[in-house]
Amino acid sequence: MNNQTEQLLDTLARARAEIGKVIIGNDDVVDQSLIVIFTNSHALVEGVPGVAKTLLVRTLARVLGCEFARIQFTPDLMPADITGTNVFNFQRNEFTLVRGPIFTTFLLADEINRAPAKTQSALLQAMQERTVTIDRDTHTLSPHFTVFATQNPIEYEGTYPLPEAQKDRFMLKIFMDCPNRDDELTLAQRMLGNNSPEATLVSGAVTPVISIEDLTELRAALQTITVRDDLLAYIVDIVRKSRAHESVLVGAGPRATQALLLAARALAAISGRDYATPDDIKTMATPVLEHRLILRPEYEIEGMSAREVVQKILEEIAVPR
Repeated sequence: MNNQTEQLLDTLARARAEIGKVIIGNDDVVDQSLIVIFTNSHALVEGVPGVAKTLLVRTLARVLGCEFARIQFTPDLMPADITGTNVFNFQRNEFTLVRGPIFTTFLLADEINRAPAKTQSALLQAMQERTVTIDRDTHTLSPHFTVFATQNPIEYEGTYPLPEAQKDRFMLKIFMDCPNRDDELTLAQRMLGNNSPEATLVSGAVTPVISIEDLTELRAALQTITVRDDLLAYIVDIVRKSRAHESVLVGAGPRATQALLLAARALAAISGRDYATPDDIKTMATPVLEHRLILRPEYEIEGMSAREVVQKILEEIAVPR
């Protein structure tokens, strides 16, 4: 294992330890969040109310020590409320740009499905190109610009489904479930004292373990993770099968192939290996593909979910040895 990989592993271990001061349990969720950050991508975080989706993202921003902004999406939110707008300055007799919250490094788009598609799409250019166009002028965002968007999967009244083009720009869909009994008991015990998760974050007990300037070097370490040719073919076959499966109306595009490759590499690094395995690919297939699939209506009526379809696809594709 080379020095770059060892440095990445050390950073990930320290990041996990700091996040663990606030987030109880949900180890898979923490790892997937770190995968998104270290691959310079974006994530959609889904879970019922009260499972600490927002708290997770705030903690990640603190651990990274980067500039952070939050947008609470509502039905009356306008695109200019996100990107900003030019306002006339009477003293200077000219227009001055008032920057919106999108001009940051780490953006929390809270309850993104509360706003209509027009407002949701204000993030599209920023997520893909890391630039923003306001009144025909293009402004460059941080090269490390990252969006974590949260949404509630059970309450659909007054919500707007994300456009398919925007879903595809989220590398992973991270599902946060309720904690198990032991973790929930630990949470209850902490609430009796002064070290509740929220209080721990606010108190400053969580310290940054990496500067934003170091991210480029750490991301380069992922290039040292070996992926065999037969594993590359395995990734391509999985994504292509999602387009041909009988229950799928619209399958995943080539961007999903890239995302699955990056995610498998990052998971291998997090696991302490400098090579990817079929298990890395199978583990990341669901968070990479689930939100990219549109099922045929007759299968949705029967109660089949995209998550189940991904598992069926994995069962049908031969695993490299």
